[in-house]
Amino acid sequence: MDREELVRAGLYDPDAPNAPERLALLDWLADHGASIDQMLRSDAMGSLSSAAGDAAVRPGRGISLDELCEQSGLTVHQVRAVLLNAGTAPAGGDEPVFLESDVATFRAFKLASEIFGIDAVLQFVRVLGSSMARVAEAAISLFQLNVEANIDRTPRGALELAKANYEAVLALDLVPQAMAGLFRLHMEQGIRRSRAAYFQPDPYGSRRLCVGFVDLVGFTALTRQLPEVELAGLIERFEGNTNEIVTRYDGRVVKYVGDEVMYIAVTASAACEIALEIVDAFDGPDSTVQPHGGLAIGGLVARGGDYYGPIVNLASRIADIAVPTEVLVTEEVKDAGESASIEFSPAGRRMLKGFAEPVELWAVTRSRRGA
Repeated sequence: MDREELVRAGLYDPDAPNAPERLALLDWLADHGASIDQMLRSDAMGSLSSAAGDAAVRPGRGISLDELCEQSGLTVHQVRAVLLNAGTAPAGGDEPVFLESDVATFRAFKLASEIFGIDAVLQFVRVLGSSMARVAEAAISLFQLNVEANIDRTPRGALELAKANYEAVLALDLVPQAMAGLFRLHMEQGIRRSRAAYFQPDPYGSRRLCVGFVDLVGFTALTRQLPEVELAGLIERFEGNTNEIVTRYDGRVVKYVGDEVMYIAVTASAACEIALEIVDAFDGPDSTVQPHGGLAIGGLVARGGDYYGPIVNLASRIADIAVPTEVLVTEEVKDAGESASIEFSPAGRRMLKGFAEPVELWAVTRSRRGA
């Protein structure tokens, strides 16, 4: 790359003390696909070392919105609707903000809309976009915490960081391969759970499932006492333990909201075992938080990978009133969840927020039979 061009762009000062190291970095970035414009954008954000990696995130020839529409068969309105529902910024004008490789993606959306209808596809796109955004941010955190944080901020370190950043971006090609296999595994399990939870009178939009909420008592107070790194570690441990436990009992984590998990299971006994194991995972004299939970069973409305309805609200309200380490369930869960490993004891009739009548509740614990 022309040195004078770099000087004119304000990227290189030959008289600076670190001029040789800076030039080595700029030459390496240029050799790996970063244009001067890309370097300027990255440098303006205080991250010149990421310029080649940034350029490699979406490589290829750019095309305009009009070109994308012409080649994909979608209208401008439809493309913008897909982008907005996917959680990505809408585009317009003649700027080549899309890539030739994007055409196949939007053709797939067109085909899907012809099969399922545009409204249903946009709902699916919202779920897909939200999930992809989380995957993307998780990948960024993975690099920042495990690679970038370990590289010194020196001229030599800047070049090492540039190489590491570039290699990490190239490794993104592995993500779609891994996701393809995992997606089919989840489809297989999801189909099986859906059939097992078949529910009348609406077998296509409802499922009879046991839903549980478990959260960490004492977490809010800890947020004012512990450093952010330790809090993040606590949440990671909670999510890691919970995910493993729920999966072991053939359930599914629906979502995490801070220190709370919502999950579903086909059987009441499995849902109870999950809640008790999560409580056990944080049991001990040194435990700084103590889980508590609530479970209910019945017809749930299934939409967009989430679940809704009075039964979901009931389980959430039950969890709110449980004391630390306590798991409360409805009478329906008690009747359906009898097993040799768990037992139920009366917890009284309780008034719950949003419910007009008191609800009969039971506390679930490990069975003492034979002890």
